[in-house]
Amino acid sequence: MTIPFIDIQAQRGRIGDAIDAAILQVTRSGQFVMGPQVHEFEAKLAAFGNARHALSCSNGTDSLMFLLMAWGVGPGDAVFCPSFTFAATAEVVALLGAIPVFVDIDPSTYNIDAVHLEATIEATKREGRFTPRVIIAVDLFGQPADYPALATVAHAHGLKLLADTAQGFGCRLHGKHPLHWADASSLSFFPAKPLGAYGDGGAILTDDDELHDVLSSIRVHGQATPRDAAARGFEHDPKYLNMRLGSNGRLDTIQAAVLIEKLTIFEDEIARRNKIAARYSNALAPHVARVPEIIVGAVPTWAQYTIEHEDRDGLAAHLKSQGIPTAVYYPIPVHQQPAYNCYPVGPGGLPVTENKASRVISLPMSPYLDDATQDAIVVAVKSYG
Repeated sequence: MTIPFIDIQAQRGRIGDAIDAAILQVTRSGQFVMGPQVHEFEAKLAAFGNARHALSCSNGTDSLMFLLMAWGVGPGDAVFCPSFTFAATAEVVALLGAIPVFVDIDPSTYNIDAVHLEATIEATKREGRFTPRVIIAVDLFGQPADYPALATVAHAHGLKLLADTAQGFGCRLHGKHPLHWADASSLSFFPAKPLGAYGDGGAILTDDDELHDVLSSIRVHGQATPRDAAARGFEHDPKYLNMRLGSNGRLDTIQAAVLIEKLTIFEDEIARRNKIAARYSNALAPHVARVPEIIVGAVPTWAQYTIEHEDRDGLAAHLKSQGIPTAVYYPIPVHQQPAYNCYPVGPGGLPVTENKASRVISLPMSPYLDDATQDAIVVAVKSYG
């Protein structure tokens, strides 16, 4: 038996016909770019995320990039982010000429540590080489970061707080989405994400009207916003009046159509993921070094179910021999990657990040993982010395 790591196809048994019909509707309409489904999806996404605005875009990386561009982040600015994440979190900072400053993580949740963040900001200020501008929190593995603590730090230092919820859209803390505390949230709809498209896609959530207008401009080559056009008396297509540097970052209409259908069952899928994760933890807690610890008041989305093991690589080989795939997120922290090892880290280095990178391993997870398959995975993990 071969078990998929993330069973993307299982969902098709539930809504495959509806998705196929939605795609066909787009192909028949011929409105492949910024068609009506894009605006419909944005409205429904904003409602789900309890946001005033949702702006879709081409991928999760662009959602991060566009926010930093809208906030004017550039050379000489410092952006504080974890190193225990995918490279995109720091990549967008460096591409804009700013400086990613890496912060250690909480050993329980793997998310950015608010105490070390505070120390890192203070050290950066004392050094005086860079101007602190933004904090990027990552909802790693689908669990919300400690946003109340992070918001306190951000407000104390006058910094923007960006929730990189690429893995965690739909997660809640004390019943609230990360946007309740953050200035904006960035989302990814990569197919393997809990809310995944049939290709690339991303979005930004914000309650800031002016920020949303600027983001709408950046998404289409810096085109004029309605306010820009009115101020200049410009009556032509706004894409021919370019007010700022932008990009080509639109979400395809077909992807929006797919995501509309997926959003209708997303809440139920989150509930299923939590039941499966709890079942894993109850069965595996006595047999591995560590099962996930959930921050108090959190409902994660479980993009991954990640344990720790003293012999991570040996366990991976053992499970592979039985047809059970695993993944390691992330074997090399960003601050140790060749492209990023020139950037600063917080005081004392990142010992927790480096320790966890050698111990974590993720097991198969999807909202459609049945009991029998999960039991087979658990037995295989237990059987490894």
